Amino acid sequence: MPRIIGVDIPGNKRIEYALRYIYGIGPAKALEIIEKTGIDRDLKAADLSQDQISKITKILQNDMVVEGDLRRSVAADIRRLQQINSYRGIRHRRGLPVRGQRTKTNARTRKGKKITIGAIRDKTQRRLAAKA
Repeated sequence: MPRIIGVDIPGNKRIEYALRYIYGIGPAKALEIIEKTGIDRDLKAADLSQDQISKITKILQNDMVVEGDLRRSVAADIRRLQQINSYRGIRHRRGLPVRGQRTKTNARTRKGKKITIGAIRDKTQRRLAAKA
């Protein structure tokens, strides 16, 4: 399991797929890194030499924003939206979908588990709710 920029990438996968385990690297950037370093696409991550790992690390540190820096940047952008009270910032603060999706139905991933509001008809359930 090679370690690149503090991330253990799976050694049993091809390098173009293993690089995607680093936050901020997708399919296109992974291929770009492989082309810049001149590494064979079919090579497994476990078979990388120390020289090849250092080439990849050098490219990631100098040319791309990945992992911690990218996470901090995204968090700062969201904080800024919340501070200026933009619509998107308010949606982030309330934990609702930000990009215009419907919320009358669906949106369960963002909103969380469904909470029923209203009268409890069953007497035993009413007693349990009163105790809580």
